[in-house]
Amino acid sequence: MRLEQGAAPETGPTLDPDDWSDIRAQGHRMLDDMLDYLEHIRERPVWQPIPNSVRAHFKEMLPHKPASLASVYDEFSQFILPYATGNTHPGFMGWVHGGGTAVGMLAEMLAAGLNANLGGRDHIPIEVERQIVEWMRDLYGFPEGASGLFVTGTSMANLIAVLVARTAALGPRVRQNGVALQDAPLRVYTSAASHGCIAQAMDLSGLGTDALRRMPTDGVQRMDLIALQNAIESDRLDGLSPFLVVATAGTVDTGAIDDLAAIGEICRREGLHFHVDGAFGALAALSPELRDLIAGIERADSIAFDFHKWGQVPYDAGFVLVRDGIRHRETFAAPAAYLRREMRGLAAGAPWPCDYGPDLSRGFRALKTWFTLKTYGTDQLGAVISRTCELARYLEKCVLAQPRLELLVPVQLNIVCFRYRALNSDRINADIVADLHESGIAAPSTTILEGRVAIRAAIVNHRTQPCDIDALIDATLRFGQANSIRVLPRGEATIEYGKNSMPSWPAFPSAHPVSVPVTT
Repeated sequence: MRLEQGAAPETGPTLDPDDWSDIRAQGHRMLDDMLDYLEHIRERPVWQPIPNSVRAHFKEMLPHKPASLASVYDEFSQFILPYATGNTHPGFMGWVHGGGTAVGMLAEMLAAGLNANLGGRDHIPIEVERQIVEWMRDLYGFPEGASGLFVTGTSMANLIAVLVARTAALGPRVRQNGVALQDAPLRVYTSAASHGCIAQAMDLSGLGTDALRRMPTDGVQRMDLIALQNAIESDRLDGLSPFLVVATAGTVDTGAIDDLAAIGEICRREGLHFHVDGAFGALAALSPELRDLIAGIERADSIAFDFHKWGQVPYDAGFVLVRDGIRHRETFAAPAAYLRREMRGLAAGAPWPCDYGPDLSRGFRALKTWFTLKTYGTDQLGAVISRTCELARYLEKCVLAQPRLELLVPVQLNIVCFRYRALNSDRINADIVADLHESGIAAPSTTILEGRVAIRAAIVNHRTQPCDIDALIDATLRFGQANSIRVLPRGEATIEYGKNSMPSWPAFPSAHPVSVPVTT
């Protein structure tokens, strides 16, 4: 329809509800259900396999017509919620996943309601993020002018740190010239036990993975400092340019912490950027019992860590802290006419967070972290962190008390690596972990230590209790026996797989709580 000159278009539809009372009632139901879910999480399986029929449900065509919120939520309750990762469950001990909290969940709802973009401009959500930057600066003893940024996770935080170190070594013009024209190729040093995202950061930064030198480790996976010093000196003699050392506070396999103070001294003496990948271990700073383990972290030029691990903030809430805020900004700031910074109005507030990282569109991750820190306080969060390490020592004792189990490395923080003793033990231990997952009793992960498959239990969840450790041990012994080796007459070894029946877990919400029977 042609509009008459100067006529305004008719009022059109919006996506707001026609009846706010209906969505309010549905929202209360959804919130109550999720609080019930967290309250009764122990009565559910840690994880359960996804039936083919459920997978098939997500092959439907793109919807063109609207559906009621109630019907979509019913689909969520039936097809999504029962088949989540399981890291909210106290029996989840795989990888390094935090358990989240009801407080964090509610804060995430508030952040979604505000729908703020924290890329820039002058609004209070950015001040919340800046307050947490100041808190972290104080926690780690960083100077005035240090900068920080929320990111998806430590993988992104480590990449940002590598790029900042690259700028420190080559100057801001490396952003235009690249690294290919450098006379002396750059070199980075980390330990053989470091996370794979360090190599990925080398790839993404244009330095290439060949520029990364992995140092050997000692018997508990800490970086060999003599090897590090020798490598730096050797590379300089070969005409290369060492510029960055990445130390680890809490290795992914065993939770080992490099000697941060000694590495910091080497970096100071050699003029290298000192970065700490503290994905979960850096938050040991919150625990009076553990903070001495990361002594020297205050010397770092940058630190990467996740609030969504030991900090129990819901995913995702990664963070990077940089000592030299000016250099940090030089690494990322990219002025554009459509992003003009003004002296007043909504376009004020420079510098903007997008000047410190690659993201212009950024969610309000800081709010759930702010709520967590404000609601629980660092004393309580630190006590939870200490408790996870105490439970790891309890699991270590349980392993040592069982002749059928073998401890593979002394426990240093909250990670326990062990295995079931058996012939063909690599296959047996991998099957034990799969059986544990499918039983819904516990969910550890696996790793490889000195060429052997290990059952790896990372105790991160604040809900985990000694009874969950006992359940893991009992089920490991039971499944280990069920998957025992049968030797054939001609000497060939095969595996007898245990037929572990799966309990029928109810859909959510459940009117009949289910407990997991554990027998030996």
